[in-house]
Amino acid sequence: MLRKMTGFERDSEGDWVVELGCAHRQHVRHKPPFQNHAWVTSDEGRTSRLGQELNCPLCDRLEPPHGLEVYKRTPECTTETIPQGLLRDHTLKSGVWGRIHVLEGQIEYTIPSLGGKMHQSLLQPGNVGIVAPEVPHHIAPIGPVRLFIEFLQRPPTAPSELLSKQ
Repeated sequence: MLRKMTGFERDSEGDWVVELGCAHRQHVRHKPPFQNHAWVTSDEGRTSRLGQELNCPLCDRLEPPHGLEVYKRTPECTTETIPQGLLRDHTLKSGVWGRIHVLEGQIEYTIPSLGGKMHQSLLQPGNVGIVAPEVPHHIAPIGPVRLFIEFLQRPPTAPSELLSKQ
């Protein structure tokens, strides 16, 4: 899945790590012939890449980044009180992940296109649905249900820790 580059930082070894709009971080090294990223070697090169896209294989696997924190939770809802917006395709904003918790019953969780294929899963108590940022998805209750959704994001980073951020 392609994700926008939003900032850069160095790791403990001094290598450059790009922060993506999904909140994942990925090393970008210039080590030809296997990794040809000459742009990472200069401030101008890195700055020129902000807003451009880089493939994030972790998003393709619906793996949330480490270090996310719950910042919001919906009230519990039932088949009768599920917000209508959840029943049709919608997305979470950049950098925000979701976890769908089914407390009773079952729901069908659909992502129309994940890595070019439709992804469907049956969620029930004990089986959490992961929602990636900016990926269209919807749910459909199967009979009576009770559920809530948690929203997660990376805690704010001190400005001095990132080279640049958009």
